[in-house]
Amino acid sequence: MEINSKKVAIIDYQLGNLFSVKQACDMVGINSKITSDKEEVSKADALILPGVGAFNKAMSNLKELGLDKIIIEKVSNGTPIFGICLGLQLLFSQSEEFDIGEGLNLIPGTIKQFPKKIENKKIKVPHISWNRIYKFKLSWNKTPLNKLESSEFMYFIHSYYVKPDEDFSILTMTNYEGIEFCSSIYYKNIFATQFHPEKKII
Repeated sequence: MEINSKKVAIIDYQLGNLFSVKQACDMVGINSKITSDKEEVSKADALILPGVGAFNKAMSNLKELGLDKIIIEKVSNGTPIFGICLGLQLLFSQSEEFDIGEGLNLIPGTIKQFPKKIENKKIKVPHISWNRIYKFKLSWNKTPLNKLESSEFMYFIHSYYVKPDEDFSILTMTNYEGIEFCSSIYYKNIFATQFHPEKKII
């Protein structure tokens, strides 16, 4: 199936950079639709889970819309999913943002907050900047990053970062103020980034 013939659902759970993601999809010829309709999401060939905002609010919205179980079921059955920023974090087990919150648990791991100080050095939080992504253990050859070089600049805006339980899913790392963190993952049918790749397109 050609990429432009696949039906891609950009999941609308009332938090996120929906229209910039839709615009980027249009520019590269992806047949996408912004939707919160459970039936449309369940019939989609692929999913995009964007997001900017609070983890627990996002999970609450997904549950209220009945989308959390659909996402888990579809991804568990092999449907490709692309998570962006908060969308990446929601794929993990839990977050330490405010109270401990449970995520979709598709990748084992925890969401951690950037420290505000390291050895008496103040850290500016949130991390808002263009920053470099670096290769980790996985080859980029058969991933969505296959046309990029290590040390490519991407746009970040976040106060929390993912810490996978195991490093098998880590695709890239990024350094912020001496803190090395996972900036993207790739595992089976799951690809997700802490950075905003749509900023490189539009």
